[in-house]
Amino acid sequence: MAAEKHEWRNLFTLLKLAEMGAHRRTAKISSEYLARKLDASQQTASRYLIELDNKGWIKRTITPDGCLIKITEVGLKELKRLYSNLRFLMEAEYPPSITLEGVVFTGLGEGAYYISREPYRKQFIEKLGFDPYPGTLNLKLTTDYDVKTRSELEAYPAIEIEGFKNENRTFGPVKTYPAIIENKVKGALVLALRSHYDASVIEVIASVFLRKHLKLKDGHKVKVEVLTLP
Repeated sequence: MAAEKHEWRNLFTLLKLAEMGAHRRTAKISSEYLARKLDASQQTASRYLIELDNKGWIKRTITPDGCLIKITEVGLKELKRLYSNLRFLMEAEYPPSITLEGVVFTGLGEGAYYISREPYRKQFIEKLGFDPYPGTLNLKLTTDYDVKTRSELEAYPAIEIEGFKNENRTFGPVKTYPAIIENKVKGALVLALRSHYDASVIEVIASVFLRKHLKLKDGHKVKVEVLTLP
């Protein structure tokens, strides 16, 4: 978190320097003037300039008349990356991710049966990039917000796992969405493995046994960040 804070602070300072023209030419910018732009102390502004200089994002020259600053190609690249990310967020048809929170509960134990079916498993490996642990983490959505958000998710593009038939029965298609569980484990949210769960239940798979890996028990709350497809 500290590293991310520093990164955003550096980008914000770089953006303020660009607003003063330092991305197009060498600009004379005092730390006192920059401090007013940043709503910070002069000492803090000076420290930020030193950090940007050390990172190679700006070229800083101290003269008797003041401080001359020019954003370097490396700094310009960072600004363009920020611009691209913001443009994507503003123009994308879907949000880049949504977060659902649910309470862990013990299901009927059928997840392992479905996940371990070889035609499903092969597609999970090929399309999701991991070999799933044979079982699902069952989460009960407890708020209207989460239930509504989960229903909206079905309108977003999904990774489709094709259904199949064997000598005994037909297995239907499955919709999956890449996900990050508790901001720690990459996995996927799985819809329609079984029809007897309503829209207030989600099932999550990963390459590890999530209950053990995250030390989860029934009643624990779990956040799942569901990543939408471009």
